Amino acid sequence: MIGYARVSTSDQTQSLEAQVVRLKDAGCSVVFKDIASGKLASRPQWDAAMTVLSKGDVLAAVKLDRVGRSLGNLIAMLSELQERGVDLQFLDQKIDTTSPQGKLFFNILGSFAEFEREIISQRTKDGLAATTKRGRNGGRPSKLRPHDIAHARTLIGTKPMTEIAAELKVSRAT
Repeated sequence: MIGYARVSTSDQTQSLEAQVVRLKDAGCSVVFKDIASGKLASRPQWDAAMTVLSKGDVLAAVKLDRVGRSLGNLIAMLSELQERGVDLQFLDQKIDTTSPQGKLFFNILGSFAEFEREIISQRTKDGLAATTKRGRNGGRPSKLRPHDIAHARTLIGTKPMTEIAAELKVSRAT
């Protein structure tokens, strides 16, 4: 069994070491440790763990959120690991995909996550349709009026963009 422990900031090293102890007590022969945000898909020690995992291995973590932030991300990761013949164990949630019950539970969570994503997507589409019906296209209101945009276009190539932006009292990105 291979362990993975993660904390978000360097001032949480005590929590990181507590995770390592729990994972070793659970039977992990090696534990990969990251100090990085969970929202990042690529983390140095996570990537290293992924390279050593092979068929028949079990990847263990203390909690689901130590591996990833979103359920969608977790489901994609589980699918990839299952294709490789690697199972997952989460100590706090008592999820263990080495058992049929653990796989079922994880798939039920995945179904709820997919349902939630579809509901959010539908609400977003409904909201955009409502604003369009009221005469707005959605998004932020424009910082520049049409005549300002036309003026800016005439200046492009004659002045640096930062000067044009300063003249119009907007950021360079605008």
